Amino acid sequence: MQLTRPLVLASNSPRRQQLMREMGCTFRVDVRPTDEAFPADMPVADVPSFLARQKADQFRADLGDQLVLCADTIVVVDTDILNKPADSDEAVAMLRRLSGRAHQVMTGVCLLSAEEIISFTDVATVFFNPLDDYEIKSYVEQYRPFDKAGAYGVQEPIGMIGIQRIEGSFYTVMGLPVHRVYQALRNYESRVMS
Repeated sequence: MQLTRPLVLASNSPRRQQLMREMGCTFRVDVRPTDEAFPADMPVADVPSFLARQKADQFRADLGDQLVLCADTIVVVDTDILNKPADSDEAVAMLRRLSGRAHQVMTGVCLLSAEEIISFTDVATVFFNPLDDYEIKSYVEQYRPFDKAGAYGVQEPIGMIGIQRIEGSFYTVMGLPVHRVYQALRNYESRVMS
C-alpha cells in the first residue's frame, strides 16, 4: 500500500510491525512514553480506543505532514480487563482464568493526521480449551509473555494448542485488526487525494 504521507507506527510490538509490513506499508517506528491509565468508570468497550488515542496525542505537537498509527489491545474476561502480567505468577493466574472458557480481545486503533483523527475498536471472542498446569507453566517459562495482554500470544504454542475457535479476526487477537486498518488507510488516501 502506497501512502502519500510518511507513516509512523507508534508501537514496539514486533507483531504489529510484522503485520504492517505484510500489508505492504512502509513506515518508521516511533514510540513515545504514554500514561496508560484510564478512568475507573469508563465502559470496558471504550478503553482500547481511549488508550490508542492517548498514544496518538503524544505526536500532536510535532505532527507535521505525518500520519500516525497507534493501537492498544486488552483482554476481557467477565467484565475484568487482563493487562500485561507483571511476572510469572500473574501470567499463570491469567491463563488459569482463561482456561476452558471464552473471553474477548479488543484492539483499539487511532489514525492521526493534521486533518483528522480516526479511531475504532475491533472485537474478537476467543474460546480456550481447558489447559492443565503443566501446559500453562511450561508456556510461561519458555515464552515469558509479559508483553502481552492476557499473558498469551495467539500465534504462539499456547494459542495453537489452546484455542478452539475465534469469532472475529485472528489479527485483532494478534494485536492489529488489519482488515480495518487497511480500509481506514485507503479511505484516508481517497480523502487526501480528492
